[in-house]
Amino acid sequence: MKLARLGPAGHEIPALIDDDGSARDLRSITAELDGQFFQSGGVERVRAAAAAGTLPPHPHDAATARIGAPIARPSAVYCVGMNYAAHAAESGSAPPENLVMFMKSPNTVIGPNDTVRIPTGSSRTDWEVELGVVIGSTTHEISSIEDSAAHIAGYMVVNDLSERTWQIDISGGQWSKGKSAPGFAPTGPWLVTPDEVVANALRLRSWVNGQPRQDSTTADMLFSVDYIVWHLSQFLQLEPGDLILTGTPQGVALSGRFPYLSAGDVVELSIDGLGTQRQEFVQ
Repeated sequence: MKLARLGPAGHEIPALIDDDGSARDLRSITAELDGQFFQSGGVERVRAAAAAGTLPPHPHDAATARIGAPIARPSAVYCVGMNYAAHAAESGSAPPENLVMFMKSPNTVIGPNDTVRIPTGSSRTDWEVELGVVIGSTTHEISSIEDSAAHIAGYMVVNDLSERTWQIDISGGQWSKGKSAPGFAPTGPWLVTPDEVVANALRLRSWVNGQPRQDSTTADMLFSVDYIVWHLSQFLQLEPGDLILTGTPQGVALSGRFPYLSAGDVVELSIDGLGTQRQEFVQ
């Protein structure tokens, strides 16, 4: 299933996206696609209602309406750094032996096609296409990697935007300062449930002004999705609705091969089966 939120910012209405691209209204089941929805079996209720044909048409046209982030603001956004060997190399680092984690502020999460403002004083705003994982239930100290799948609500496209000077040069040793400017996590267009996704075999791509930048597959990840969820659960408690970004492949501006983003640039991102994004950048 594809779950989405359609409508103006702050007034999104939850939706089920059908195979033909039309949308159905989920307000008879939930007011929001949030942690409570996932924790309380909301996905199963939507599936049952869709099968029964009881969901009415959505008030917004999915083809023309603004698309919000598929989840309402998560309680946390956890990120995995340097999870592709080639990206670690272009960043000047060796592949990590242990999973690298940092965090973005939850208020960075915006819709997939929303305009993004380059922060004041930024000269090194960078793009990163990533597979996003949404947690479906309270998750702590999972006993085995194989048990991770039971705690995943779905997958989505995320642009893990970064300001590299803030992230690296004036970071104080931590990355989050350069990762948490407003709008630095365009997310969506949909949350796709795990039954429709082979998470470790997805093609990820990005373009800037129509020119190819990144083209890789999640099969190249150093740490798999299941390992990431298991590993993080050993150190912290993941909450339903939390978002995990799983790392980006090579092809970003930090490599030195491409210019950083400036006003008027357009970034497009795609993950097979999970949809596409398009953001215009303004000063």
